[in-house]
Amino acid sequence: MANSADRKVLGYRRENGRVGVRNHVIILPVDDISNAACEAVANNVKGTMALPHAYGRLQFGEDLDLHFRTMIGTGSNPNVAAVVVIGIEAGWTNRIVEGIAKTGKPVAGFSIEGNGDIKTISMASYKAKEYVQWASELQRSECDLKELYISVKCGESDTTTGLSSCPAVGNVIDKHCANGGTASFGETSELTGAEHIVAGKAANDEVRAKFFEFFNDYTKLVFDQKTNDLSESQPTKGNIAGGLTTIEEKALGNVEKLGKKTKFVGCLAPAVEPDKAGLWFMDTSSAAAEAVTLWAASGAVVHLFPTGQGNVIGNPIEPVIKLTGNPKTMSTMAEHIDVDVSPVLQGEMTIDEAGDALLDMVVRTANGRLTAAESLGHREFVMTKLYRSA
Repeated sequence: MANSADRKVLGYRRENGRVGVRNHVIILPVDDISNAACEAVANNVKGTMALPHAYGRLQFGEDLDLHFRTMIGTGSNPNVAAVVVIGIEAGWTNRIVEGIAKTGKPVAGFSIEGNGDIKTISMASYKAKEYVQWASELQRSECDLKELYISVKCGESDTTTGLSSCPAVGNVIDKHCANGGTASFGETSELTGAEHIVAGKAANDEVRAKFFEFFNDYTKLVFDQKTNDLSESQPTKGNIAGGLTTIEEKALGNVEKLGKKTKFVGCLAPAVEPDKAGLWFMDTSSAAAEAVTLWAASGAVVHLFPTGQGNVIGNPIEPVIKLTGNPKTMSTMAEHIDVDVSPVLQGEMTIDEAGDALLDMVVRTANGRLTAAESLGHREFVMTKLYRSA
C-alpha cells in the first residue's frame, strides 16, 4: 500500500476545520424525559437520527459536568453536520446549544416546558427538515489521512487478541501518529497489571504522573467498595472462556494496541478533546458502549475495535471497525467483522501486513463504506454516570 503519510481520504471539512467521515443530522435529547419528543422528530424527518439515553435530570457536580461535555461533544463531533437539541427546560437546553454552536455548525434548541410535546415536536421537525436537506448537499473533499482522529478499544478479548488483532491496531497507531495523526486509548481498569508498561510509554514525567493519577483513582474506587474480587467483570466470563484467566493477562494483550514506537503525549478526562496531534490516554470505562460514546464526544471519527470471542458493538456517531484474529469467530460471527487478521496466527500474515489491511479499511470507511456494525444497525449510545443523582 502507499505510504500512509501520502494517503488521502474523502471527508467532510467542517466549519471549524475538523474532518469528519459521516454526515449525520442528529436529534439530541438533553434529558431522559425528552427522548420521546426526539424520537418523534426523527420519525417525522427521514435522514435524521435521535440519540435517546437514560440521564440528564438532577445530576450535579463532576457528574453533571461530564453529562454536558458528552452532550456538547457528541453534537460537536465532525461526523455530525447539524443538531437539533430538545430538553424539558430552556436553561440546560441552551447551554448545550451554545456549546455546539462554538464549532460553527448549524444547531437549534427547543424546550418542552410551556409548549408541550406536540408543539415542540412540530417546531423541531421543521428545523430538522431544513437541516437534513442542507446537509444532503454537502460534498466530500480530499483530506489527509492524518487529519482523522482515531480511537481504539478492544472487547471480548481472548488469547488471540493480544497476539494478532491488538498488535495490528498498534501497528496502525505507530503509522498514524508518526505521520502527524491523532489517536486515543483508554480502558483504565483493563490496564491493571500492565500499568508500568503504559507508564513507560508516556512522553515525559508530567504525562506519566497524570496517568498514574487517573489509574490510582480507579484503584481507590475498587477498594472503597470493599471489594478486591472483580471476577466475571475483570476479566469477564468471555475473557476467561477465551483463555485469559487474570486481569494481568488481559492487560498485557490490551497494551499491544499502543504500538511499539509511539509515546503518548497527554492524558484526558472522559469526553475531553485532544488539543494537539499524537497518541493520548483517556480515562474511560472498559464497558464498550460507554467508552466509544466518550471517545465520540471527544471528537474521534473512527474507532478500531479488536475482538477475540466476538463483539457486536457499534456507535451512532463514530463508525466502529472490528477486527479479529480468531478463526472460530470469523466462522461464527463473520457478519460483525470488518477485517480478518486470523492468518497472523497461521503464519500467513505479518503484523505489519495486518496493520496495512486495517489502515486500508480505515480509508475505505472514511470514504463512505459502512462498517459491519453500521450495516447491522448497531447504534449503542450509552452515557457514563459517575454517581447517584440528587
